[in-house]
Amino acid sequence: MNKADLRKKYRELRLQLPQETIEEESLLIANNSLRLPVWDKTNYHIFLPITENKEINTEYLMHILQGKDKNIIISSTDFETRSMHHFLLTDNTVIKKNAWNIPEPVGGISVLPDAIEVVFIPLLAFDEKGNRIGYGKGFYDQFLSECPKEVIKIGLSLFEAVSHINDVFETDIPLDYCITPKQTYTF
Repeated sequence: MNKADLRKKYRELRLQLPQETIEEESLLIANNSLRLPVWDKTNYHIFLPITENKEINTEYLMHILQGKDKNIIISSTDFETRSMHHFLLTDNTVIKKNAWNIPEPVGGISVLPDAIEVVFIPLLAFDEKGNRIGYGKGFYDQFLSECPKEVIKIGLSLFEAVSHINDVFETDIPLDYCITPKQTYTF
């Protein structure tokens, strides 16, 4: 299937899920993350979920990161430049939803992409080769291109892999891993 069809299909499937299922599956994903060989790093970027879009609740994963005394980095988005600005999550960080219901930090301690070692990536679907589909605006491809080449890219998905995405572009940055409630894929 192509990206547009997969995006539509998985967006609809996710919106049909009850919130209780989202919570249960999010906890399973967080627990599955513990099996990855990525816990020797310091700086972890994570997304704050758009609850209206029934995205994975990353709170469970953030608890793991906090328990392991890791630096948690979150972003704000600039829709005019299609870029992201990254901030260290602290006890003093103020979070506010933007016009698209994305929870974002309101300022704080800035972190440059070259300091980020692991990125947890939201997505709608992914394939068996690690190609991913988000909302189609290119924010994460732009952000990942600014990170070190060795940054570890981990997708988080409520659904299992599709066999193939037809229209992958050269600028699309594939995943290293993808965690689902049932299993973890390595690419």
